[in-house]
Amino acid sequence: MFAMQLAHPGQSLRPSRRPEPQPGPGQVLIKVSCCGVCRTDLHIVDGELPALDHAVVPGHEIVGRVVARGSQVDHPAVGDRVGVPWLGWTCGHCEACTSGRENLCPSAQFTGYHLDGGYADVVLADARYVFELPDRYSDQQAAPLLCAGLIGYRALRFAGQAQRLGIYGFGAAAHIIAQVARGQGRDVFAFTRPGDRAAQQFALDLGAVWAGGSDQAAPRTLEAALIFAPVGSLVPTALRALVPGGTVVCAGIHMSDIPGFPYSDLWQERRIVSVANLTRKDGDEFLALAAELPLQTHTEAWPLTSANEALASLREGRLRGAAVLSPDSS
Repeated sequence: MFAMQLAHPGQSLRPSRRPEPQPGPGQVLIKVSCCGVCRTDLHIVDGELPALDHAVVPGHEIVGRVVARGSQVDHPAVGDRVGVPWLGWTCGHCEACTSGRENLCPSAQFTGYHLDGGYADVVLADARYVFELPDRYSDQQAAPLLCAGLIGYRALRFAGQAQRLGIYGFGAAAHIIAQVARGQGRDVFAFTRPGDRAAQQFALDLGAVWAGGSDQAAPRTLEAALIFAPVGSLVPTALRALVPGGTVVCAGIHMSDIPGFPYSDLWQERRIVSVANLTRKDGDEFLALAAELPLQTHTEAWPLTSANEALASLREGRLRGAAVLSPDSS
């Protein structure tokens, strides 16, 4: 098999060849059609998540077809198209798992981090943690749904019934969840890097009622704010934009330090919450919703061998939507 592999954080990914894995009990082997590039991949490559004691094959927005099954697997079948998300394995018996909070399992293993991911032409996955994908989306269109969509959906749930929704950082997750929010009748206010007119126009094209830089004030106070940018200084900024009782949702796995702010910014029952990973229930609910809504996932196709260049584009804010890697074009 071929993979783009990270030997040490802070280095570039390097092409590697290794024996093709065989599925064990409960596992499926998937021929990768494509894999989305997520900001979490960037955090892993840049060393912003704890380094592991083994080489990492990133990628957890994987779309492909099952080519082999291990024992104890009844579903999916060989030939089925499936998606593989960030949450790749949980113990199933701890307090978090048995209370419907498997996203908080202390023994959880994550695709493209603890487990080899989709920057490869084949990948192993736990059959319990793969999803059927809506037929209306092509492989490339479906890839961003598996993290940008799923994590964005979980973040949106934490916003409750907020009608006026601020979104800070208008990238892969934001461009999907803005469409979901608009489909639910919410008003979306998009905050981008200051001066990024292209991103602001992108947000307006997707139905935002207002778009501006994160250094600007929205024309109305917000009832909730979703922060997808990994910038801690946006937390007090978003707090000051909220009505009393409003919620700031920090949706990333990594964020720079949050600076100090006066208690008055938090007072009147404003809240700050974080989103950690996803559950299979989140996946089932969101993909059922995606099957009904005409979501447009804006993607840029890259060959797998150009993974470093795709990551650099994400790091530098040059993507509109999501990059998707394909081994077939590498």
